[in-house]
Amino acid sequence: MATKNKRLFARTHEGTKGRAFGPEQQLRRALMNCMLWEDQFYENGVTIAERMAELVPKVKAETVAAMAVEAREDMKLRHAPLLIVREMARHETHRGLVADTLERIIQRPDELTEFLSIYWVDALGPMQQRKKAAVSAQAKKGLARAFAKFDAYQLAKYDRDGAVRLRDVLFLVHPKPKDADQEKVWKQLAEGELASPDTWEVSLSAGADKRETFERLIAEKKLGALALLRNLRGMQVAGVPKRTIAKALEDMRVDRVLPYRFIAAARYAPDLEPELENAMFRSIEGHHRLKGKTTLLVDVSGSMSGLMSRRSEMMRLDAAVGLAVLAREIGEDVEIFTFSNQVVKVPARRGFALRDAIVASQPHGGTLLGSAIAKVDRKDRRLIVFTDEQSHERVAAPKGRGYMVNVASYQNGVGEGDWQRIDGFSEKILDWIIASEAG
Repeated sequence: MATKNKRLFARTHEGTKGRAFGPEQQLRRALMNCMLWEDQFYENGVTIAERMAELVPKVKAETVAAMAVEAREDMKLRHAPLLIVREMARHETHRGLVADTLERIIQRPDELTEFLSIYWVDALGPMQQRKKAAVSAQAKKGLARAFAKFDAYQLAKYDRDGAVRLRDVLFLVHPKPKDADQEKVWKQLAEGELASPDTWEVSLSAGADKRETFERLIAEKKLGALALLRNLRGMQVAGVPKRTIAKALEDMRVDRVLPYRFIAAARYAPDLEPELENAMFRSIEGHHRLKGKTTLLVDVSGSMSGLMSRRSEMMRLDAAVGLAVLAREIGEDVEIFTFSNQVVKVPARRGFALRDAIVASQPHGGTLLGSAIAKVDRKDRRLIVFTDEQSHERVAAPKGRGYMVNVASYQNGVGEGDWQRIDGFSEKILDWIIASEAG
């Protein structure tokens, strides 16, 4: 028994006792971290990527393939599943499942070029030389099958300048067209003659009448959910009838849109709040549950009114409120508090009413984070703190499971002891918490 315990426990970087996991569990944990920071994959995900590369050959091929599919289809990741398949292609024990897995996880044309960029990332020299590096037969087969899934509109939309182009993939893998029409489309792609995609960016930049353009794109269902939300103000200024916009919100696909985007959109289109709230609730239907008891502590201090980035119109408080709305809907037992100079419990509201209650809960003053945590932290509840971490005082260790979400991603954080730290904002924070606690 003593020998078994010695294998089970290891030491963390800080020297405290921690749990040692097997290769499959380690690979899943590394994948969970990619869930948060996939957009910064090449900058901050290097260590995670290297760890996944080491772990792939240590886990059964069928398990690795299933994990890649789960990461793409359930977790909505793009880069990490491609990296896993690249590593599968490098090992004889895993190579036989590459084609089937690659065909399934590639869901957008730009993922064809992204896979080759990842595949060739270790090759030396300029990209033109890297392109000559051999690509495995299984990888080519998977790319060829995936290539055939996309129509002319999709190919034109994602035929972008870059180190690897869609035509490069076409020439490399030689997919077989299913009919004469597809063969014609591929010939146009190869010769750079595909018609420009009919998107709102292209139409508006061409000088078309804005109202007519938006109404046509809505009628033809060519505005995706995010494009629709981003353009609400422009549509209203252009004179698109409210009933037309409301119908578009009712019909749009919302399964990949999280609450904070509806909250940000409502700031510019307050008269559409009922329709936006209905769409927001639809977007949460079927979401994985946040089990157990949860306490949310939301920072409403003055600094939370800052923008998430220079290019964003979303405030830090929007992000925190959006996650609070989501947690209220998916949590089994959730209580919400705000803090600034004091701690206030928020009424058991939902949707935009919860947003209003959080924003109006107290004056937006200082950041007395340590005192707030001391008042609400309990051993039998998970504690999630949404803050920019600019605390005026010491922050103690959590009594139970504690998550410190720094939505500003400042360099220096606060807090002693075993806080799980999430630095920066991601749409998938609650998904990551659910998945990591599930093991």
